[in-house]
Amino acid sequence: MSGAGPEDGQTVPIGSNDDVVRARQTVRTFAQQCGLSLVDQTKLVTAASELARNTLVYGGGGRMVCTTVRSGHRTGVHAVFEDSGPGIPDLDLALTDGWTSGSGMGLGLSGARRLVDEFELHSAPGAGTKVSVTKWSR
Repeated sequence: MSGAGPEDGQTVPIGSNDDVVRARQTVRTFAQQCGLSLVDQTKLVTAASELARNTLVYGGGGRMVCTTVRSGHRTGVHAVFEDSGPGIPDLDLALTDGWTSGSGMGLGLSGARRLVDEFELHSAPGAGTKVSVTKWSR
């Protein structure tokens, strides 16, 4: 996977509910520009909404970086959500279907993972969290 140039990327600070909306809108714009189907746009925007909210609520805020990516003839949207919060103590538990802390949309990380084509989660207690997702055009 090769990323596009920096001019094709956009950083959205996440520090308020308005920023969560802005992150969602940014991802939708990128998804439309990449030619993702309406269904795939909705899946990606839903995942991004959950991840942006997690960045705000559990990470105390952070940022999303959204870029266009290419692999062969495919184009996609890659979004990275980063925070410097307390981190996730048990990644396996956090990725368990149906597990929720009780205050999110209920999708959880496992739900977000199911909505995208590629999902990476890096976190450790005291070290913040970084979640990367990619959705490819079909």
